[in-house]
Amino acid sequence: MQPEATVAQRLVRAKRKIRDAAIPIGEPPADELPERIEGVLAVLYLTYSEGYTATGGPGLRRDDLAEEAIRLADALRALMPDEAEPLALLALMTLHHARRAARAGADGSLILLPDQDRGLWDRAAIDRGREMVERALRMRRPPGPYALQAAIAAVHAEAGRAEDTDWPQILALYDALLRRTPTPVVALNRAVALAEVHGPAAGLEEVEALTGLDALAAWGPLHAARADMLRRLGRTGEAATAYRHAAGLTGRAGQSAFLAARGGALGG
Repeated sequence: MQPEATVAQRLVRAKRKIRDAAIPIGEPPADELPERIEGVLAVLYLTYSEGYTATGGPGLRRDDLAEEAIRLADALRALMPDEAEPLALLALMTLHHARRAARAGADGSLILLPDQDRGLWDRAAIDRGREMVERALRMRRPPGPYALQAAIAAVHAEAGRAEDTDWPQILALYDALLRRTPTPVVALNRAVALAEVHGPAAGLEEVEALTGLDALAAWGPLHAARADMLRRLGRTGEAATAYRHAAGLTGRAGQSAFLAARGGALGG
């Protein structure tokens, strides 16, 4: 996260460039919207993600930022009603935001999805999100990456209990998403789903392959997933070390404390 002064300076320079070059600001012509949509969607999702799990500040999340991203996504959906991906992104944000009240304890500590009190989830928002997912999936074949991610979020939201989660369906959706968007984040999430369907040893094998990539050596979520799979396999010493390593790699205080506590509970 950049210091506020640095960001402010960049904004001033950007405004000056726009002024000096007389770059017009306004809604682009309709025929230019499709070629710009991918970048706009990515920025909106990054904005929402920062609100969903803040990289700075005292709390786990920033609802003001998340809700602004949702508002802008809704405006984009209205601007492009025949495009599936803006609707799918709005659905994805809505489904994630519906769980916000259950994501942290009274002390601000992180609560993982399986341990959340699902009675705190906003069921009306979940219903809206699911309806949007269904519409987005009908609008485009094959579905785009945001539609697939929203479908995964919808499957999680449908489960009244963690043990009722339809993990085979989630794994199938991640298979499709990985073919569509072959990124390390998607591969890791697919490995987590694989562990739920075929056991932690199968998931760990996939995670170990990702751990071997130099570009991911310092990626905290990868090591956290590895730690959890090691724990489930009874390899507590290795799991404790992996949890502590993951805690040291994240800059988010709540997540770091959560991972360190898990490692400490295992000893080793």
